[in-house]
Amino acid sequence: MALQKIPATVVTGFLGAGKTTLIREMLTNANGRRIALIINEFGDVGVDGDILKGCGEELCREEDIVELANGCICCTVADDFVPTMSKLISRQDPPDHIVIETSGLALPQPLVKAFNWPEISTKVTVDGVVTVVDGPAVADGRFAHDHDAVDAQRAADPELDHESPLEELYEDQLACADMIILHKTDLMDEAQISTVSDELKASVPASVSVVKTAQGKIDPSVLLGMHSAAEQDMDRRKSHHEQHGKEDHDHDDFETFVVEFAETGTREELLKRIASTVQRHEILRLKGFAAVAGTPARLLIQAVGSRVNSYFDQPWAETETPRTALVVIGLKGLNAEAVTRDLRGDSN
Repeated sequence: MALQKIPATVVTGFLGAGKTTLIREMLTNANGRRIALIINEFGDVGVDGDILKGCGEELCREEDIVELANGCICCTVADDFVPTMSKLISRQDPPDHIVIETSGLALPQPLVKAFNWPEISTKVTVDGVVTVVDGPAVADGRFAHDHDAVDAQRAADPELDHESPLEELYEDQLACADMIILHKTDLMDEAQISTVSDELKASVPASVSVVKTAQGKIDPSVLLGMHSAAEQDMDRRKSHHEQHGKEDHDHDDFETFVVEFAETGTREELLKRIASTVQRHEILRLKGFAAVAGTPARLLIQAVGSRVNSYFDQPWAETETPRTALVVIGLKGLNAEAVTRDLRGDSN
């Protein structure tokens, strides 16, 4: 009798598309299924891991959440991902299902190919690749807030004759998908939803489903149980570079850093400062948590373009020192010193 492989779902998508929101909802409605999480942070602090650990000990046990914080998961397959998977699936009590949240900058193809490595190929399979798309951004003709800036950069360089990295990344994430989640439809009108949905369907094979949702609300049974064995089907999931005869990729067009400080005055002051800083420096994405003076819970923050969302997610533990940690992601050349000063509210 053949050994049944543990299914794994890869959740990919551009910066701020809503991957973490989708996964939190999946965990909340797991219906008794024990799900292990592998979370990739493209930065120096595991913010997404802290977010997901707030979903409850029964659903997110400490040993079932693994953070890979040493860089983009698709660039550290041999050093980080494969050893992590080997350890996870070799436990005496392996999970029923594994969900992998990639960084917003990760190419899914190298990650899916890694499931063919001998160390893990006999024990785990890619059940499906889910690509989360930021509906309002695509409806506005952007993949993210910085799309116009990237196009301007391309136009200014007469020697540059290829598509921007952001366009290639978006193309690759769609090309690898078994299912596309058109997210944040509550922020779109019916005409926008119809147009974006049609565009997505036209860009992928008919076998790829496009599902519309908001706030990550979707029955987990839709996401889990696709049985695609994606690692055995890479010919139809070729990346932009592979389609043009190239194998290597890098993220030299992006950089990331963490801004940390102690308590901040008020929630309103901090959010106003964040919104102003994001606009001033054309930051792609900002996410993290903050300590607000006089408040016993930490403030969770997600910022993409002009949208800044926040809510208090859980009390500070007695063993914790309240602090603020914000991951900033932008194009190469971002002035980290100026961004840090603006976020902290330091005077000139």
